Amino acid sequence: MTTHNDDVDWDRWPVADYLRENYREVHPADTAVIAHHSAFYRRFRPGAIARSVEFGAGPNLYPLILASAVSRRIDAVEAGAGNVAYLQDQICHRLDASWLPFHALCRRLNPDVPATLAGALAPVNVVHADVRTLRPGSYELASMHFVAEGATEDFAEFADFCRTFVRTVEPGGHLVAAFMENMPTYRIGPASRWPGCPVDPATVTEVFTPLTSDLDVTHIDTDPTLPDYGDSGMVLLTGVAEAV
Repeated sequence: MTTHNDDVDWDRWPVADYLRENYREVHPADTAVIAHHSAFYRRFRPGAIARSVEFGAGPNLYPLILASAVSRRIDAVEAGAGNVAYLQDQICHRLDASWLPFHALCRRLNPDVPATLAGALAPVNVVHADVRTLRPGSYELASMHFVAEGATEDFAEFADFCRTFVRTVEPGGHLVAAFMENMPTYRIGPASRWPGCPVDPATVTEVFTPLTSDLDVTHIDTDPTLPDYGDSGMVLLTGVAEAV
């Protein structure tokens, strides 16, 4: 039976296991994504974007750090209660030291990133909501990391998430995203099972071509230092939203 997004209890997302497996150190794949995205953000002057959104933020802080180079406000929109609690704790109370090397790399590749990790997270507003409820055209820039292909096993629903992602920005708004390539249904920690929709550069290009202009889709190879979830690397995207 195909698992859809609404079949999953996202409040049970294993935050501690996910962070331990993926973000307690900077992996080569992180470096590649951050380098790609830093080149994208260097196109903008500091503070050029009034409002940006992290579409399905999860507990990953480095996309927020990257966006801080250009954004006066960043809405980190997330449905899972555990992820929301983690983000709020990081921003309002304490910062995990493991994010400091991520911040240092982001700032080295784009000096417009604020000088401290706390400063980089200061523009972030955590929003506990389903991304599908966001009002179209609310933002000038949208960022998404490992969300659409990790929210469902159904390709049509994956494509719907991508269209919703594009619609969150005004026509002419900017898009940056990363997808796990060929990610199957996978496990995090000792037991939890989560949906995956296998996609590749051709698939991502097919979905986004009618929705965007200036589309650029690239691939990075699988990272042997990360857990083997069954993926074959990552797909990275930048583009400009068309009216959808």
